[in-house]
Amino acid sequence: MDNATATGHPRRWLILGVLVVSLLVVILDTTVLNVALRVIADPQRGLGATQSELEWATNSYTLVFAGLLFTWGVLGDRLGRKKVLLLGLLLFGIASAASAYAQTPGQLVAARALMGIGGAAVLPATLAIISNVFEPRERARAIGTWAGAVGLGVAVGPVVGGLLLEHFWWGSVFLINVPVVLIGLLAVLSLVPDSRDPQPGRVDVAGVLLSIAGLGLLVDGIIGGGEHGFGRPRSWGTLAGGLALLVVFVLVERRVRYPSLDVALFRNPRFSAAVASIGLVFFAAMGTFFFMAFYLQLVRGYSPLKAGLLTTPFAVAQLVFAPRSAAMVRRYGPKAVCAVGLGLVTLGLGGFFLVDATTPVWLLGLLFFLQGAGMANVMPPATESIMSSLPREKAGVGSAVGNTIRQVGGALGIAVLGSVLAAVYRSGIHDNVSELPPAARSAATESVSGAYATAQHLGGAGRGLIGTANAAFVDAMHAAALGSVVMALAGMVVVLAWLPRRAVVQPAVEAPVATLTDELELAEA
Repeated sequence: MDNATATGHPRRWLILGVLVVSLLVVILDTTVLNVALRVIADPQRGLGATQSELEWATNSYTLVFAGLLFTWGVLGDRLGRKKVLLLGLLLFGIASAASAYAQTPGQLVAARALMGIGGAAVLPATLAIISNVFEPRERARAIGTWAGAVGLGVAVGPVVGGLLLEHFWWGSVFLINVPVVLIGLLAVLSLVPDSRDPQPGRVDVAGVLLSIAGLGLLVDGIIGGGEHGFGRPRSWGTLAGGLALLVVFVLVERRVRYPSLDVALFRNPRFSAAVASIGLVFFAAMGTFFFMAFYLQLVRGYSPLKAGLLTTPFAVAQLVFAPRSAAMVRRYGPKAVCAVGLGLVTLGLGGFFLVDATTPVWLLGLLFFLQGAGMANVMPPATESIMSSLPREKAGVGSAVGNTIRQVGGALGIAVLGSVLAAVYRSGIHDNVSELPPAARSAATESVSGAYATAQHLGGAGRGLIGTANAAFVDAMHAAALGSVVMALAGMVVVLAWLPRRAVVQPAVEAPVATLTDELELAEA
């Protein structure tokens, strides 16, 4: 048993494969919706959703996901990570079916929130199990594979969605999850060992409610401000209320015995810099994927499948560079690897300033490749820095913190950059549609999707509207790209200032012998 304990679980690589598949189906759903947004906005083929409703359909998943990661991490430590993983997959499968058959935008938003509850249970459980079945020397390599799966899921989502939309209705992008979840449930039941923290914390109900309410109000204020302007009391009042609740959340977390978010962890510069780099890079990336979905399908006229395929260079870069990032960190240190990664992300995002309605396809592919290569060299070293800051039995907490900030960063990226996109677009098109009838003018200024629908309704009289809408949208896309570049640069500054120059190798903190021994005996039986 001592030798097994020292080398990790005997079936650890097979277990990693099962966990990666479970993770992929959850992460894929953060971007699979992107290529379906155009269809869901269509009153005939979809639900007739407005841009704000589309932003909420995306963010209801990520916000609930982020708000419950801490809680599920603690529940996994208390009840057992395998049990929580199984429950999360089951909820995720049920919610996927509900999303597929939603009849209104409101129903879709609600079903996506339920998906977030299930996904929040899956994500920390996978990383916590990895940290328990791999010994420290192999853990960085395993986490690199895990982090590569995160990036791959983000990138593959649009391709999978495009393939499905070529042959089926928009709900198929959610229904495809169900058979994968069923396979995952069977594999987890048969292969994955259970583990738990012998001294688990308590569920911080107040913290969970405050975090979800605060983030929800903050995002609602941002989206509402982009749609109607930030001068309205509802917009700035909601923003102020969300910020106030988040301040109360931090104050509460500093005082409770078992906090959802241990704010004391952020006193460690290495931990804080790693978490911030993940949050900032996903802010930039998710916001970019959101506006590129409209650019590719409307301005360029590509089908959902072609639009999805144009993001494959991002996935290829993830597959090539993520598995090698651990070796790069050992050779050059996390500071250099993360900084170069963020530099590549910044370069890729900055390239969107060159994109217009006639940009060559090869340039779009290059920009996605640069983003993918950059993110592949940010996620693994940053995640390993987070996990190595905590003992093994607190793996669920470390996983929850890193992934919560990643989800919050992505949600805020969609909300903030989506609001910038909406505000600049409306400002650019407003004076050019004054001669349209009131109903048509309102639809055209609401979003670029509305402008295309209006042009189709007007027939020959609406031909000029397409060019006007495209020009306004490209200008808005450039403004949103500027915001993403600023966030990526901020991440680089944080990494250069506070991430360690060399990897910090800490002695392994042994899990209680009885617990780990029981797991190995169960696996060998």
